[in-house]
Amino acid sequence: MGRTFGIGVLFGLTMVCTSWAQAFDEPTTPLRWNAPADRATCTEPGSALWVEIARGDACIRYFAGGALERAPVVIVMFHGDRTSEMHRAPQAIAGNTLAAKVSQATMLTKRAGVPLVIVARPGTYGSSGNHGQRRQAQEFIALNGALDQLRERYGIGQFVLLGHSGGATVAAALLTLGRTDVKCAVMTSGAFSLVQRAQMIRQSKGLPSRPGRDTNGLLHPYDPARHIDGIAVAPARQLYVIGSPDDQVAPFALQEAFFQALMRAGHQAHLIKAQGVPTAFHQLRHDIGLKTAAQCAG
Repeated sequence: MGRTFGIGVLFGLTMVCTSWAQAFDEPTTPLRWNAPADRATCTEPGSALWVEIARGDACIRYFAGGALERAPVVIVMFHGDRTSEMHRAPQAIAGNTLAAKVSQATMLTKRAGVPLVIVARPGTYGSSGNHGQRRQAQEFIALNGALDQLRERYGIGQFVLLGHSGGATVAAALLTLGRTDVKCAVMTSGAFSLVQRAQMIRQSKGLPSRPGRDTNGLLHPYDPARHIDGIAVAPARQLYVIGSPDDQVAPFALQEAFFQALMRAGHQAHLIKAQGVPTAFHQLRHDIGLKTAAQCAG
């Protein structure tokens, strides 16, 4: 009887563990936000990368919209900041499931005509980390390691980096870390000169100055504009800085200054003035970022 009871308990525990594992991998389960790295849960074979870095490991989630295996070129897209979302419960965040993100990546792949993968920034959409600590060096180092692993896992030839707003800052930062596998980079409405940007925004809102701090209130942000000398020399690589002159979130003057610094450093850079969506003029019309990325990927 005791043996039968023990087998029953073991069977019950097995079923519970199996159900938990299935729930974790369930495409409609909400993805975690602002969670610590846990290798035991970083196991989704087609959507998770365990990145070992000097200052702490990271689990970076990615969502592929097409076949990545031995693809000669893949567009890697980084979302902008998700400031309001990170304060909500995961189940209250729109599109916050594996199925939803893969569906989004699939739609973008079809529109681009090139395999596209969304890589989630630390603290968002299942990637470990704290999104409140964004634009610190650790964010970019983790994402850089994730791209290394993506190439190794799938045998990808080159990347096209595509980022909007804070995602454009990510793309720029990855360039400054010396990547040599970037065919081109498209940075729309990018946040550059981070401390100066914060000062400009505070001044426009009549807020007190906070010397040395970015818009997150943090000291020592990793500012791509201060690390342009780290960008690898690649005469064939094209860099696109695209923004609206009326942008109220990422001042166009700072985007233009970043473009000019790229040019002075000898890189093939292009500045494109685009139409923004009122009233902040930060989102851009006509899908110009994706269209530019698709064109330079071809």
